[in-house]
Amino acid sequence: MHPISRRSLLRAAPISAFAHSRGSFAQSTGPEVKKVRIGYIPLTDAAPLIVAKEKGLFAKYGLPDAEIVKQPSWGALRDNIASGAIDGAHILSPLPYLMHTGKAMPDGKPVPMAILLRLNLNGQAISLDKSLLATGARLDAKSLKSVYENGDVVAMTFPGGTHDLWLRYWLAAAGGDPAKDVKPIVVPPPQMVRNIKIGTMDTLCVGEPWNAQLVNQALGFTACVSGEIWKDHPEKALGVRADWVEKYPRAAEAVVAATIEAQQWCDKLENKAEMASIVGGAKWFGVPVEDILPRAMGDIDYGDGRKISGSPLRMKFFADRASYPFRSHDLWFLTENTRWGQLPAGTDMKALIGAVNREDIWRTAAKAVGLAAADIPTGTSRGVETFFDGVKFDPEAPEKYLASLKIKAT
Repeated sequence: MHPISRRSLLRAAPISAFAHSRGSFAQSTGPEVKKVRIGYIPLTDAAPLIVAKEKGLFAKYGLPDAEIVKQPSWGALRDNIASGAIDGAHILSPLPYLMHTGKAMPDGKPVPMAILLRLNLNGQAISLDKSLLATGARLDAKSLKSVYENGDVVAMTFPGGTHDLWLRYWLAAAGGDPAKDVKPIVVPPPQMVRNIKIGTMDTLCVGEPWNAQLVNQALGFTACVSGEIWKDHPEKALGVRADWVEKYPRAAEAVVAATIEAQQWCDKLENKAEMASIVGGAKWFGVPVEDILPRAMGDIDYGDGRKISGSPLRMKFFADRASYPFRSHDLWFLTENTRWGQLPAGTDMKALIGAVNREDIWRTAAKAVGLAAADIPTGTSRGVETFFDGVKFDPEAPEKYLASLKIKAT
């Protein structure tokens, strides 16, 4: 593999894609188009996009014909963005980068992408089949080492995606080598519970409501929620093809404005029951409300006797600046994907982030929504991040972080 240089990044997308337009749609004639097609996977963190549609927020910001389109898997979602069947999507935060570089594309051809906002913090989990309950594995997975060295199958949702990275970090922190000790497979989120039931695998990492459903059906237990691995970690993003953003910059701002307003609504505790009812309906997820609502409220039944009410590690859509796409968070995702070989060593990460992360559009849209100054970050970094095993990630020194990790592919 050859390092991804600044020059190759510029070849990956038209030069115009980097001429980041900063004009406010609120001061113009409105979006250039009335329609946008946005894909989603049935996961609770897609709620802001669904709520923005159901509550008429896309229409409020000039996109009355916006469509939110269900996708069967992250691979299908990726292909539909690339083909133009959809313009963008609720997406795993690292995936736009893996598409932009061509690393996630079957043909290796780059698909220039833009990240417009972060959809949520927290809200994922690592869950195990009930047969592993006696191992005592929780946030500390050391007791699983002998089990996993037999080559047990573990499931995530897309190579290099967030669930893949949480699972790998958790295993490596316990001294396991995800590349050698287990057999990772890709399973679409809605199929996770069924695969546990039929015995395809005994470990999974996925977003809600599928961990809660596993517990509610007495098929397994949650070893840890992802916020325990990294408190208030970034999770999904709104990713859109760069050519669409370049062609319709005011429409892109309108999409972000509508989504921010929906994120604010979704984050209010008094709206959680309605949110769960909306997304759980047959039109969207087709999942019982009781699989969605408790964990959305922060009420976590781990399925192993542990129960927590009002956890601060619940999924956040807007609180604690959840919506803003911090570049420092994208840098961690790229660094971890370098750690595990998804990206080559020597990748110019700052150039890559500069090409894909469109926090400037978020800032313009935030003003249109009327966000308070306190809700708008003054910089693009959240600073040093600390993980459950005491490891720290300093976005000013990603090479030092990478060098400090004992278990890695590179």
